[in-house]
Amino acid sequence: MDFGVVLQTNPPAARVVQLSQLAEAHGFSHVWTFDSHLLWEEPYVIHSAILAATNRVVVGPFVTNPATRDWTVTASVFATLNEMYGNRTICGIGRGDSAVRVTNGRPTTMAELRESIHVIRELGNSRPVEYKGATLQFPWSRGSELDVWVAAYGPMALKLTGEVGDGFILQLADVDIAAWMIKTVKDAAAAAGRDPESLKFCVAAPMYIGTDWEHMRDQCRWFGGMVGNHVADIVSKYGHHGEVPEALTDYIAGRTGYDYNTHGKSDNDHVDFVPDEIVDRFCILGSAKHHIEKLEQLRELGVTQFAGYLQHDNKEETMRVYGETVIPALQTHVTAKR
Repeated sequence: MDFGVVLQTNPPAARVVQLSQLAEAHGFSHVWTFDSHLLWEEPYVIHSAILAATNRVVVGPFVTNPATRDWTVTASVFATLNEMYGNRTICGIGRGDSAVRVTNGRPTTMAELRESIHVIRELGNSRPVEYKGATLQFPWSRGSELDVWVAAYGPMALKLTGEVGDGFILQLADVDIAAWMIKTVKDAAAAAGRDPESLKFCVAAPMYIGTDWEHMRDQCRWFGGMVGNHVADIVSKYGHHGEVPEALTDYIAGRTGYDYNTHGKSDNDHVDFVPDEIVDRFCILGSAKHHIEKLEQLRELGVTQFAGYLQHDNKEETMRVYGETVIPALQTHVTAKR
């Protein structure tokens, strides 16, 4: 199993770069950042600084979208960074959440998401692509390599992920829900004639090493609110008793609103509807032992990367314990089974 960190690009940008360096030093393989250009600083500028200050980590957005950025510009960013730093980028993409909703926009359609994945991946891999009636290719790009991982929750998005994604990003760490979603993606891949095991499966959630459960839950409750935005869309389409597990839909019954100005922040004041049980199920909290036990369960489901959000007050200590205890334990266990 690989391990990543998910950071917000809050100023000062130097702090984001410093945390990325610490992540690499502690054995994390990926550094991801939010991509909402109004709520936080421009991530791609900071990605360049992260890549310049590190040697090994792969860097990308968690996640970008096809609505707020021209697809060819997005591909050009990745191809340029790969030329500068040696194929160390990755593209996480979804239909659009905070980046579009903060401007009263709407997520893209599935068709637009599907086409954008194709255009970005082909250009990002130095290949030609048909786009708006023209054949496009970066004449300056040689040997660029870019995977596109798709963030999804609902049945249609999960199906699309299995059909065209290089990887699947699931932004919650509930074992039961993850099992259903991973199976759905794998089934869609198989139905499309793809090898389901060729896809990467990334579970992402707040990770907090500590002993004070009340404090840890309060620091990570924002995550249930963020997930609730996506779940509300799914419920409006499929209902509370549709294809989606009720464990995912029931908790939003008390949801009354959401303020994107506190999106992804531990002091979010629009998440009172998120109960402790959901925080515990969606996040990974507690001692190193608690983290290892839950990560082992996720790995058994086929999860190939855990990406931990660090939007809380214990960033350095959490990364240190992961580097010294959690990551070696998971890697040792994998080696022992081979």
